[in-house]
Amino acid sequence: MFAVVRTGGKQYRVAAGDKIVVEKLDGDAGSQITLGDVLLAGEGGELRDVGGVSVAAEIIAHDRADTVIVFKKRRRHNYRRRNGHRQHHTILKIVSVG
Repeated sequence: MFAVVRTGGKQYRVAAGDKIVVEKLDGDAGSQITLGDVLLAGEGGELRDVGGVSVAAEIIAHDRADTVIVFKKRRRHNYRRRNGHRQHHTILKIVSVG
């Protein structure tokens, strides 16, 4: 069985045993959370009613993404700025869908 869940403004197609990387969520590593915003659920080619369907997940770790360089420059004005950004994210393991 699979489900489409929304978290952090993005949508993910998940099934039991999957590992996904989502925007940072509250909780410690090893704790269980429930993703309640289920948009779609199904099994094989059939779709099911999403009423009462929830997705249980376990937080594996909190991490940071690779560095994204932000570089600004204005021609002929001796203006250059270099900045970096690392987004926080959480790695989840889907325990069950149902």
